[in-house]
Parts: sequence; structure tokens; C-alpha cells
Amino acid sequence: MPTGACGINCDVCKLNLLGTCSTCGPGTSREAEKKLAAQQRLLGSPCPILACARLNQVQFCMRDCSQFPCENFSNGPYPFSEGFLAMQKRRRQQMPPAFAPNQERVHVASEYWDELQKRDINTLCNLTLFTPVSSQRLSFRFLNQTVLVDLEDRCLKRPENNAWQKTDDPLLELVTVLYLIRVKEVYPIGKDIVGAKDLKEAHFFQGPHALKVGSLIKRYGHDLNGFKQAAEYLRGESLDMADAAYKLLPFPRIPLYYLLWEGDEEFKPEINVLFDRSIEKVFAADGIWGLVNRVSLALLEGSESR
Repeated sequence: MPTGACGINCDVCKLNLLGTCSTCGPGTSREAEKKLAAQQRLLGSPCPILACARLNQVQFCMRDCSQFPCENFSNGPYPFSEGFLAMQKRRRQQMPPAFAPNQERVHVASEYWDELQKRDINTLCNLTLFTPVSSQRLSFRFLNQTVLVDLEDRCLKRPENNAWQKTDDPLLELVTVLYLIRVKEVYPIGKDIVGAKDLKEAHFFQGPHALKVGSLIKRYGHDLNGFKQAAEYLRGESLDMADAAYKLLPFPRIPLYYLLWEGDEEFKPEINVLFDRSIEKVFAADGIWGLVNRVSLALLEGSESR
């Protein structure tokens, strides 16, 4: 593979075309091992970026390492400028834009909050295993994070500096509000686990509305350990299915099941998402689509998850 662990694509470098310089390859590759040996022999020391990637079995720093950009990059003098590294730090701390199935930006309608404010906090907590905080507040565990639903301020909040701070997470806000509006009873889980094609609105999950797992396949399709680490960081429960499988809890009583089959020379990697059939009681198809997108984003972020 022509792209080095640092992110430089050697295919577009004339030095590579002339045969003057070979690619370093991903940190897990044979090319990386050979390049490090050559650097040690010819220069007396290896590239710290490539050496770190090789040591930690990271293919590409920008994609796979939660510590990027680290001091190996900032100490320079190459391959990236201070401005580029500063941009990476800034944008990695921001929530990516959230889009609905029609590709419009996600917005939580005020009518949804109006409807939610009519519901009794204690009843909701009994039905969902959320925790009552006050007459207008309840909290829940989203994967590995504590999130507060503030009905008075009409927003989600996260703990920061010993206080609850409003969080900009429109997709999570939308699916949380929809869930709390629609839940009416306690539904059994773990008895009937199905795929999207088995749901009543299976026709929805086709074409542009297919569950978005492509980015997960790109990231983890050939990195089984990386997938396991990300899922376990999110407090996923390991299952004896596929090459790796985990039950993740975006809400205490709403599990999602992620199954990964690792790719090899013969087969392409594959990721499937399964559900408890009871999810249809509280989410329409577009809500299920949004919930999967938000959990998949957390898996992509791994230890960087908000």
C-alpha cells in the first residue's frame, strides 16, 4: 500500500516514481518493517512516527490513533505544518454534522419537546431505566457516557468541570427525545434478535437509507483488534458471534448488536447491525437509522468518543 503511516501517499511523489525512495507503508506492513531497518542502517535512527506506528500496530496515525496529532508530529520538522495539526486538533473536538435520511441537517422540532414535557419523569424512568435527577431532569448512560436530559432547558447536557454543560449533539438529542415520547411500556429484550431486513419497515433500509456501516468497514474491516478495543471502550459486551461481535447500549433498554467479519485475501470484510425486535415499538425506521448512525460514529471515534 503506497500510503505511509503518517498519511503521505507515496504514489503521487516523483521520488517514488523515480525509484529514489520507497513507501514506508502502513505501520503494520512489511514495508514499514523494511523501511525502519533501512533508516536505522543508513541514518542511525528511525523516523519516530513510523517507529511508533509499528510499535503500537497502528496502520495510519490520522485514522487509527486516538493520540493524533502527538508530539512525534508537532516536534517536526515534517510531514505536517503547525497550522494543519492545529486544524486537526480543533476539528476532532467538534461534533461532525448530523444529517437526516433526506440529507437535511438534523433539527429537533419544538413540538417534540412540548410533547416530552407532558410526560411524568418517574414513569419514564421506570420504563427506560433512566435516572430521575429532578422534576425536570433525568439522566441515562449513552454507551460509556452519562447524559442529562433537561426538559426545562430543552437540551442534552454532559458533566464538565463539576457541572452540567449543554452539549451540541443533535442526532443523539433527536433519538433520545423520540424514544422518551414513544416508550409506553417495558419491552422484553434478548428474545427476538433480527436484522434490518426483518423489521416491519424493512423496505426503508435500502439505497440511500441503508444502514451506514461503510466507514466502519473501512476502519475496522482489516483491524479486528481495533474494533474490539473501540467496542470495549464503549462498554460493549462481547458475544460469541462472527469474528467479533458486541452488544452496545445507547439506552439502558435499547441494545444494538454489531457483528464484524474480518476481510482477507478471499473475502471482503462485512459488518452487520442487529436489533431486538421491540425497537420497533419506540422507533420508526428513520429513528432506527439515526440511532445506528450515532452509535457507529462513537465506534469510529473509539477512545475519542464524546
